[in-house]
Amino acid sequence: MMLRRGFILFLPRLVGLLVVTCCSMSIVYMLACTPKGDNQQLALPRVHSPTVKEGYEAILQEQEEQHRNYIISLKKQIAQLKAELQGRTEQLKSTQNQYPDSLDIQLGHSKPEKAQANLLAFLHSQVDNAEVHSGVKLSTEYAVVPFESFTLQKVYQLETGLTRHPEEKPVRKDKRDELIEVIELAVGSLNKPDGISKAKPRVYTASDFVEGIYRTEKNKGTLYELTFKGDAKHQFKKIVLFRPFGPVMKVKNENVNMADTLINVIVPLAKRASKFRQFMQNFREMGIQQDGRIHLTVVYFGKEQMNEVKSILENTSKSANFKNFTFIQLNEEFSRGKGLDVGARFWKGNNVVLFFCDVDIYFTAEFLNSCRLNAQPGKKVFYPVLFSQYNPSIIYGHHDSIPSLEQQLTIKKETGFWRDFGFGMTCQYRSDFINIGGFDLDIKGWGGEDVHLYRKYLHSNLMVIRTPVRGLFHLWHEKQCLDELTPEQYKMCMQSKAMNEASHGQLGMLVFKQEIEAHLHRKKISNKKT
Repeated sequence: MMLRRGFILFLPRLVGLLVVTCCSMSIVYMLACTPKGDNQQLALPRVHSPTVKEGYEAILQEQEEQHRNYIISLKKQIAQLKAELQGRTEQLKSTQNQYPDSLDIQLGHSKPEKAQANLLAFLHSQVDNAEVHSGVKLSTEYAVVPFESFTLQKVYQLETGLTRHPEEKPVRKDKRDELIEVIELAVGSLNKPDGISKAKPRVYTASDFVEGIYRTEKNKGTLYELTFKGDAKHQFKKIVLFRPFGPVMKVKNENVNMADTLINVIVPLAKRASKFRQFMQNFREMGIQQDGRIHLTVVYFGKEQMNEVKSILENTSKSANFKNFTFIQLNEEFSRGKGLDVGARFWKGNNVVLFFCDVDIYFTAEFLNSCRLNAQPGKKVFYPVLFSQYNPSIIYGHHDSIPSLEQQLTIKKETGFWRDFGFGMTCQYRSDFINIGGFDLDIKGWGGEDVHLYRKYLHSNLMVIRTPVRGLFHLWHEKQCLDELTPEQYKMCMQSKAMNEASHGQLGMLVFKQEIEAHLHRKKISNKKT
């Protein structure tokens, strides 16, 4: 209804614009047909020339031909204007017939009850048309509208705007006020009596807010999903709100109990025993000690370094009293897609959340909760955008020493970037992975298999949650692009390698290092002379 009122207001301007256009065109045509002035008279043949008569006849014939062409051109253009004007008139009539009561509502001439009912119907249709209750089929991986994530203090964003910061305290007042309003409305909704329970209700405050995600569909509105602490350790409250270019509407208020939700972390691996040792330190601290609802599946290709990897796994199992792991060995060439597919299908228990992971990934316990909260069987799959670390040797090259890994993992534009071109780390329920058909097992080596699976989900009716997360990092490592890769895979690998090293500014400092040093040397000599 809001769109209709805006369109009706625009109708008089459109008609006036058409009239002005027609008048302007008429004046141009009249000027074009005006006879030439005295200073532009045609050159006449000499009076004493033997061909005076023939010359005059040729001039008259030429002038007559020119006027005939002008008339034909004018008739064509007038006919075109008439046809266009007729089409516009029919279009306006059709719009008025389609929305006969829009003007009445806008001017307040109709019944207030009818106007209010129409407005509410329009707002509810915005919710229905938006991607709130279910996903929509999308044509490519670039068609998805990503979410942004936020806490009480920070916003983690893909659209960095003028600040170019991947995370920030909201600088723009409109964004800051918007998120504060949404959190306050969610808290108010949680504290509203339900009229059922007789027990004294818990009072929620903004400090109970854990995290939220939001995204805006330009022609529908903004969807917000907010998570609050629940009544027990692993329980949460989830509020879904929608702003259909007007008042925020509560869509859902539900209890979310994740106490028994297990995550099966699947890691495909070949060699790289030292990296696996580092991964297991992270897994032990975050997955076993802090989270505790986790299973690890390692799919190992070949036999080289296999015993070392198994020893690391068994030592962790003994020291942490951890038995929830599976080791699968395949005697074949490494294929990431094949490893993840085998690991997912090997699981024989109840439906489980699958987290497809790599050995060079660092995750936090908070991320594991995000993984659970943003995956829902038959409805949603989670594709987090992780933060990719730059080469520490370049970033901290001017320091006395490189900081510890935990100190390096900060989200700043100097330390890394949102890996928005990567789709390899994902959380989904096993049932959705099986129903979608799993990975394309014809893809060998590095790259391509994750995009193929991502597109499958986009082409389905499942909702794809795409958002940057603050607790998932890609650790820097030197990337090897092998000759055995296909041309497309090799190109993707080289692009990834180039982006992993450092920011544009830091790489620029390396490229112009000699010029900078020469400048400093000249300045030093100049200062000595003075």
